[in-house]
Amino acid sequence: MAQQRALPQSKETLLQSYNKRLKDDVKSIMDNFAEIIKTTKIEDETQVSRATQGEQDNYEMHVRAGESLMKLVSDLKQFLILNDFPSVNEAIDQRNQQLRALQEECDRKLITLRDEVSIDLYELEEEYYSSRYK
Repeated sequence: MAQQRALPQSKETLLQSYNKRLKDDVKSIMDNFAEIIKTTKIEDETQVSRATQGEQDNYEMHVRAGESLMKLVSDLKQFLILNDFPSVNEAIDQRNQQLRALQEECDRKLITLRDEVSIDLYELEEEYYSSRYK
């Protein structure tokens, strides 16, 4: 709860909206299940077509409620991705550390290579200047 209080008013309002949508969607699914159970009771033969139509309608409502719930989950994921700055910052910091370590390793290798080339060049120059064929 302390984390929610730290959020700006718009984020808190958005989270409350998500919470209300979740409760409404779950209530809708529960109501649809109750209606499905009610329509499965057949009292006489004339009620079969009415029960079948009612069952189909309830299944459609159930599917709509499920789709609404899936949309809510998608919205929550998007909210988390867009507003989870601490984890994004942590990922950026970790990547920076990896790249700095790679840079330091490359720098060390380049310095070693420079030193080796310098030594080889010195030896070649010495050989050249001491040669009688220059």
